[in-house]
Amino acid sequence: MTAQNMNSGPGYMSYEYREVMVPKEFISIYMDSYPCFGWEADPNRQVPENSSGAEWEKNPNAHNSQTLYFRRNRSISNKAELTRLQRNFDSCVKEIETLNRSKTTAALTVSLLVGILGTGFMAGSVFAVTAEPPMIWLMILLAVPGFIGWILPYFLYRTLEDRKEAEVHPLIEQKYDEIYVICEKGNNLIYM
Repeated sequence: MTAQNMNSGPGYMSYEYREVMVPKEFISIYMDSYPCFGWEADPNRQVPENSSGAEWEKNPNAHNSQTLYFRRNRSISNKAELTRLQRNFDSCVKEIETLNRSKTTAALTVSLLVGILGTGFMAGSVFAVTAEPPMIWLMILLAVPGFIGWILPYFLYRTLEDRKEAEVHPLIEQKYDEIYVICEKGNNLIYM
């Protein structure tokens, strides 16, 4: 965070500034929640439509993120408590992001392993048919699990993803409820 002075005349107000790299699916929640911690969108900074090359070098996931710019009055009351609540909010959003990612991680891993195993059986089938003399019976014996290993991953992925979705959804909703409570506490601190 850096501080900048707007002007030095009467009615002088000093601000602190914050840049936040936010995944695109969470932009709305940040824009709605950060005012509960005393932040407002910085009117002096435009939010770029696309990530710049410099952001890409700092963060390889910048193609899926956007930088938001906020400012807050430096003399805001309850600043320490608001900062603590803001950190709790940030941590809840990170947990939601991790839970969303976990929906597909296990399904993708298992599906890829089954597909690779199917490819191994198919390679054995090809080697069996190209051997001298060709072993047709071995080729058929290896081709059947090979084809199954190529077809099964799609259905396996969908099933595992749906199961994980059902398991993770209540946890995500619980985190959103926690965010609501945190923002409500922050809002109450600002308008006390």
